[in-house]
Amino acid sequence: MAESIDLTGMNIPNHIAIIMDGNGRWAKKRFLPRNAGHVAGAKTVEKIIEDAYDLGVKYLTVYAFSTDRLASSTISLNFAHSSSAS
Repeated sequence: MAESIDLTGMNIPNHIAIIMDGNGRWAKKRFLPRNAGHVAGAKTVEKIIEDAYDLGVKYLTVYAFSTDRLASSTISLNFAHSSSAS
């Protein structure tokens, strides 16, 4: 965690769920390729995982892909698959 926070008396949830959406739009807005948005999204998730762990969150659910998007972009799908394999 980047900064030290006093958690005394804080009610930290046991489970946090996140729905990732908009990585491609984020990249497009910045005139970057779609995969740059996916990379930025992955880095953000890594930071969230670290912070959630530091805070004592027991369960973190990240929904990062929906089946209704399967046909949206073969290039994005190939990139996402190759990134997760490494």
